[in-house]
Amino acid sequence: MTTERQEPAPNADERAMLEGWLDYHRQTLAWKCEGLTDEQLRTASAEPSELSLMGLVRHMAEVERHWFRKVLVGDDPGPIHYSEQDPDGDFHVTEGDTWAEAYATWQAEIETARRNAAGLGLDELSKVRSRSTGEPFNLRWIYTHMIEEYARHNGHADLIRERVDGATGN
Repeated sequence: MTTERQEPAPNADERAMLEGWLDYHRQTLAWKCEGLTDEQLRTASAEPSELSLMGLVRHMAEVERHWFRKVLVGDDPGPIHYSEQDPDGDFHVTEGDTWAEAYATWQAEIETARRNAAGLGLDELSKVRSRSTGEPFNLRWIYTHMIEEYARHNGHADLIRERVDGATGN
């Protein structure tokens, strides 16, 4: 599989721009994982950190679920990989965890996110309010936050990928 990345048009409208950059960063994370074995995808960045490419993908599945299911529409199916006993479970990959499962779960959460946002305007308010301000989030804020979240973790993915096999690139 070859991941195609495409930046949004420089003159796109606001919605297309936000969705385009979010998809670009989703594709960037997939690209950083491309061509590696499950063992390589489970390789931690550097001791003592447990951060791995597979862990990042599992984490982003959780993040997609949180913002586009729980916060935006009030659907709370519960966590996928973490628990109260292991709040960082998404990053704790084991030899039993596979890329096929992690990727499929992540893609399913992305598709659910797209469906949940599709009929809403950018000013639509979330069902769940901010813990810090008590205010609801608008969809524009959620898109912007997700772009920031992916961009930050794609920086981590760059470093992990370089450590795993020396591959670099933007």
